[in-house]
Amino acid sequence: AHKRGMYDCAFCRTPCPDNDADTLAMIQARVAKNDPVAINHLGEKFHVGLGLKKDVRKAIKLWKEAAELGSVRALFSLGNAFASG
Repeated sequence: AHKRGMYDCAFCRTPCPDNDADTLAMIQARVAKNDPVAINHLGEKFHVGLGLKKDVRKAIKLWKEAAELGSVRALFSLGNAFASG
C-alpha cells in the first residue's frame, strides 16, 4: 500500500496517527470490535513493551484470544513465547 502512496489505516482508511497515544487508541478501537489482527498486534506491543508497560501475561492472554478468533500469527507468537519460557 505504501508503494502506491496509501498511508492510511488498512482497516478504516483514516489517516494514521502521528503519536503513540492516538495509535494505541486506534488499535484498542479495533480490539473492541474483536479484530484478531488488532488483538495480536496489541499482544505484540505488550510483549515487547513498545508504548506500553511490558506485560508478558497480558500478551499471552491477548494472543490466546486472537488465536481463538483465527489469527495464525497469534498462534506463532504463542508458540515462540512458550518455547522461550
